[in-house]
Amino acid sequence: MKKVLLFSAVFFFQTAIASGVYQTPEAFLEKTFSNKLPPVSTIWLDKEKKQAISGFLQHSPTFIRVKYWQQGSKTAWILHEVGKSKPITVGIVIEKGKIQQLKVLTFRESRGWEVKHDFFTQQFDNISLNEELQLSSSIDGISGATLSVRALKKMARVALYLEQQL
Repeated sequence: MKKVLLFSAVFFFQTAIASGVYQTPEAFLEKTFSNKLPPVSTIWLDKEKKQAISGFLQHSPTFIRVKYWQQGSKTAWILHEVGKSKPITVGIVIEKGKIQQLKVLTFRESRGWEVKHDFFTQQFDNISLNEELQLSSSIDGISGATLSVRALKKMARVALYLEQQL
């Protein structure tokens, strides 16, 4: 009985610390643009963009437009992609075609939360898309967080691709 209670407590504790809002999109954007938030812009998905993004996501996108913020050569994107069963919200800053920052803003899954840590997200720094529209460097996975890792890689590719389309 004690083992069952201990297991239950550990499981629920892990679930409780796994999901959460780590930074609001508004706070992410304010920090990115030093409290001088540029106006929001929108990029609409035409047939070509939708097809490319479907390839990145391995499913049809659930959106027809994406909002972004731009100041000079810096763009910021707030994207969502399902890890296992719930969406992960990520903020991505791109400058001159390279990711400057990728940050998990909200994580809703019960597993895979390790992707929120800097040791993982810093792997995306200075990554771009190569000619085959793949990430220019490999991203090391995290055991037990495979679907979350994949979701972040997909969002990085989408943001870099859309930034190229501006």
